[in-house]
Amino acid sequence: MACSVSDAPSLKDLPKVATDLKSQLEGFNTSCLRDVDTNEKIVLPSAEDIAQEKQHIALLEDLEKFQPSLLKKTDTVEKIVLPNASDVAAEKNQKSLFDGIEKFDASRLKHTETQEKNPLPDKDAIEAEKEKNKFLNGIENFDPSKLKHTETCEKNPLPTKDIIEQEKTA
Repeated sequence: MACSVSDAPSLKDLPKVATDLKSQLEGFNTSCLRDVDTNEKIVLPSAEDIAQEKQHIALLEDLEKFQPSLLKKTDTVEKIVLPNASDVAAEKNQKSLFDGIEKFDASRLKHTETQEKNPLPDKDAIEAEKEKNKFLNGIENFDPSKLKHTETCEKNPLPTKDIIEQEKTA
């Protein structure tokens, strides 16, 4: 689409730029800009992508050049394998089981009451276990620093002369 002179808007139709912005643009110093190296990144396909594309193109060309007249005529032989007697019997048995399940009448069942048994121990057993746990905790948590210091005095009274004389005579 080329613009002709008649299609161009007139000067009065163009948008007006603010005077302060216009003066800033006219007085702009390009030396204030930093030099930047632009890096153009072009993503090239890898060798694997190219090889895969070539293989795909070759496959499409081979399909276009394919000639069905080069194929050899073959005869197909259909084999029907019939099940033996044991397979038939097993299938009949399974079918009868499925029929029995589908036609089952739940209304013929007898009503039963379930009895719940309480496997919890009685109060005496709980009290005995608490006493045992308390006793074991007392032993495990024993603090020997709370003991008072004592000295042991061993008394081994020797027999008197009279007792020795009595034992000798006896």
